[in-house]
Amino acid sequence: MRSLRAIAGLDEVAGEFDGFILDLWGLVHDGATPYPPSRDTFLALKAAGKKTLLLSNAPRRAYALVEAMTRMGLERDLYGEVLSSGEAVNQALIRRDDPFFKALGSRCYHLGPSRDRSVFDDTGLEIVENLDTAAFVVNTGPGELHETVATYEPVLEAAARRKLPMVCANPDMVVMRAGQAVVCAGALAARYIALGGTVAYRGKPDPAIYHLAVEQLGLPAQRIAVVGDALETDVKGARAASLRSIWCTGGIHAAALSTAYGTAADPARAYALASAEGQIPDAIIPGFYW
Repeated sequence: MRSLRAIAGLDEVAGEFDGFILDLWGLVHDGATPYPPSRDTFLALKAAGKKTLLLSNAPRRAYALVEAMTRMGLERDLYGEVLSSGEAVNQALIRRDDPFFKALGSRCYHLGPSRDRSVFDDTGLEIVENLDTAAFVVNTGPGELHETVATYEPVLEAAARRKLPMVCANPDMVVMRAGQAVVCAGALAARYIALGGTVAYRGKPDPAIYHLAVEQLGLPAQRIAVVGDALETDVKGARAASLRSIWCTGGIHAAALSTAYGTAADPARAYALASAEGQIPDAIIPGFYW
C-alpha cells in the first residue's frame, strides 16, 4: 500500500527550504485560540533564519489578520509577510485591471458580516442594503457560527434572478473553529453557481495568489514549502503553483483520518484520502510543530 512521507516537525525538512507559506486556520490557530505549539514553532523558524508568509483565505485585509493574531497572543514580530484573500479582493476592486472586475459597477451588496468590511477600504464603492439597487455582490461568508447555506438561500436566489455577478472573498467551503466545522463564503458561492450565478474567486487555490506570495518572500520557488490543512485549497494551490506542500493532517481532515491535531495520522490512510481527492502532498505533519 502506498503512503506519504510523515514528519513530526518542520525541523526535519529545514535543510530543504528557506521559506514557508503558512496557512492560519487549522494550522496555526482554530479561529479563536492558537494551537499549543504555534508560538514556539514561530520562534524556532525565526531562529533558524527561515522566512515566513502567512497566507489565509480570510475575507479581510491583511492588517485585520495581524490584529487578530495579536489578540490571540501571537506578536507581530514572530512572523514575516501576511497575505489574505480579502487583501487580494480589495486590490482587485481598486485596480480593476481584471476584465471581470473592470465590468463591475460601483454599487455593491455585501453578503457577509460587518467585521469583514475592511475588504472595501479605499475602493470608493457604495455599499447598498437592497439587492434591487446593487450592480454586484461581494460574498465574505456567513456572519454567525450556526448559519448554513440554507440561511442565505433567499438572498442567493434573489441575486441570481437579477444575474448579479458575485465576488467571493474566501474560496474555503468550511473551516474548523474551536473544533466545529463552520460554513465559509466558498459554500455560498458554490450554491450561487448552482443557481446559475457567475462568481469570481480570489485566494487559495488560485495559483496567482501563490505567485504573489513567492514574490513577497523573495526566494526561489523550489526553496519554499506550503504548509496547510486543506487538500482542496492548500495542497491543490501549491501543486497548481508548482510548489511543494506539507499537509497538516490535524486540521479540517482530522475526522476523516481518525486523528487529531498533534497526533500523527496513518501515512497509508492519508495517502488514500489525498489520492481520492487528487491532491497528493509531498509530506504530512500532525500540526504546526518544529
